[in-house]
Amino acid sequence: MHEDLITIGELAARTRLSPKALRLYGDRGLLRPALVDPRTGVRRYGLAQIERARRIALLRAVGLPLARIAAVLDADGEEPPRLLDAYWREQESAHAARRKAVGYARTVLTGGSPTMYEIAEREVPEQKVLCVRRHVTAADLVGFIGGASESLLAHLKSTGACLSGPIFSIFHGHVSDESDGPVEVCAPTMDTVEPVGPIAVRIVPAHREAYTELTAEHKDFATMAAIHDAVGAWVAEQGYARSGPNREVYYPNFMTAEPHEHTADVTVPFHAPSGG
Repeated sequence: MHEDLITIGELAARTRLSPKALRLYGDRGLLRPALVDPRTGVRRYGLAQIERARRIALLRAVGLPLARIAAVLDADGEEPPRLLDAYWREQESAHAARRKAVGYARTVLTGGSPTMYEIAEREVPEQKVLCVRRHVTAADLVGFIGGASESLLAHLKSTGACLSGPIFSIFHGHVSDESDGPVEVCAPTMDTVEPVGPIAVRIVPAHREAYTELTAEHKDFATMAAIHDAVGAWVAEQGYARSGPNREVYYPNFMTAEPHEHTADVTVPFHAPSGG
């Protein structure tokens, strides 16, 4: 009855993709079966889907996430190779940034004093902030910061309040695969706004801080960890005393910038010595 359809096992054999992977791609909408038996749940695919499956396998092999594979395969004309090239440029930039982080770690291990990140000082005024705080490990950090930022902005909008500065995160504890912070995401505002649910309102005191500027290529976790360490080490080398935990400040172009554009800062608040 369905002579032009093949089973998931046959598709797996022809594409070298496992049935488990094919089921995942179907559930994600990347490679939906042409027919699913409503009684048995057996999946069947059209012969034309072999080529799409082949392309998925190739793109997964070069590391594309599933969401980006969908964008590549659903694009028209010259757009698919352009999207692939854009992904690869991002990976090359990230690799170059990680290489710098490895160089930093190597210098630290040999007892040296790395100077590869340019660090400066600035004054930060007192700020009223909306904030969300949660224990989170490295695996969930980016998702938490993004989701918390959206929640804070939505609450500001719903109350008619405005953002008065860049959103920033405060790392009240170390974050890694084993350590879970906590991390606090803050949205400054000068308007009157009430707390709601997990969203609190508090005053962040004025302070002086050391900071270094980041570009979009610095987003990977290893590079960020090296930069956080470098700013903290610089504060200690100057003879300053920390007055608060490390922070990250995110500018409006954080998610859309080109690799070499300034998108964020890593900062460490400190007290200068008396008379300094």
